[in-house]
Parts: sequence; C-alpha cells; structure tokens
Amino acid sequence: MTASDVRLWHSMSFDDADAMTTWLAAVGFTEHATYRDEAGRIAHAEWLWPGGGGLMFGDSRGEGGALEGMGPAAAYLVCDDPDSVFDAAVGAGATVQRPMVDQDYGGRGGTVLDPEGNHWSVGSYQPS
Repeated sequence: MTASDVRLWHSMSFDDADAMTTWLAAVGFTEHATYRDEAGRIAHAEWLWPGGGGLMFGDSRGEGGALEGMGPAAAYLVCDDPDSVFDAAVGAGATVQRPMVDQDYGGRGGTVLDPEGNHWSVGSYQPS
C-alpha cells in the first residue's frame, strides 16, 4: 500500500507526538512521512495502517491550527489478528477500556486508551 492508495485519513493532535510514534509503531502503524518544525516538533506526520487507511497527526502547538483543540479522539482499527494488536497496545502503555471479546454482531474486538487518552478500538469486524 502506498499513501496514494489511502482514501481516508484520521487526524489527531498529540501533546507529545514523538512519544506517540513509539506507541503507534508498537501497534502496527508504519511511517510514511514525518515533517518537523524549526523547533524539532512534529508539525505533520502521515502513518499507514497495514490493513488500509492512514493517520495524520502532529504536536499540539497552541497556535489554533487545524488539529488544535480536538481533545481525545477515537479510531477503529480493523485487523486479522486483533488480539495481538490489542496486546501490543497494552504492552506499549495503553489502558484497557473494554477487554477483547467475541461480538454478537460478528468479529472480535476490544478498546484501549492510548497514553494521551485517545480511544482505540481494535477488532476483526469489517463494517460493510
């Protein structure tokens, strides 16, 4: 997959985007591009989810930018092995909000909070 194949980009703002890159890599995201400002902060980053889709993010800068003031966000990551992604997220510092369970509507899923309080649901259910 290349960045041009991605049609949906979820956008987030982090208090410490550098620290979050470690967490994002631990759960399976891969870096496509990361741009820094003159102070060395992440101004804009594009990371890809292996099953499709991408995430754009940067450091909260307090300058009223497009990502400023979003507060905690939520994302759903669809994957073939949600248990391993869930375990990797917890191992990288996430807090379990909803443990992994088989869902009545199909698939398996659970939810964690990342180190900055954003909600990440991980599951095998692919909405149609």
